[in-house]
Amino acid sequence: MATITKKELVSELSDAIGVKHADTLVFVESFMALVSKHLAEGDEVTLRTFGTFDLRVARGKIGRNPKQPNSEFMIPDRCVVRFKPSKELKSQVAALALDKPNGNHVLNGSQTVNGKHD
Repeated sequence: MATITKKELVSELSDAIGVKHADTLVFVESFMALVSKHLAEGDEVTLRTFGTFDLRVARGKIGRNPKQPNSEFMIPDRCVVRFKPSKELKSQVAALALDKPNGNHVLNGSQTVNGKHD
């Protein structure tokens, strides 16, 4: 599995719809800015057949400095963005073959061989 960058997405989208790369980049960046703006305003953003971006509160917790484990400090509550995939996206992902061509399995980017991590 590879990491796809914004540049690669813009290139593929540009080729797919027959629009200049520069125009497609403006569209993609405008889309991301608009989604970010609405999330920052507390809105939920739903893209049917893809998923929903919404905000959740991550509860505060006690934090520790690994270099000074006896000192504790409180990490306050904060808002975090959550993505909930649609049923369609879940189905597409679930249909992916877990086997790579060399017979190894991949889960969350870590290689496994016959169920054991290498």
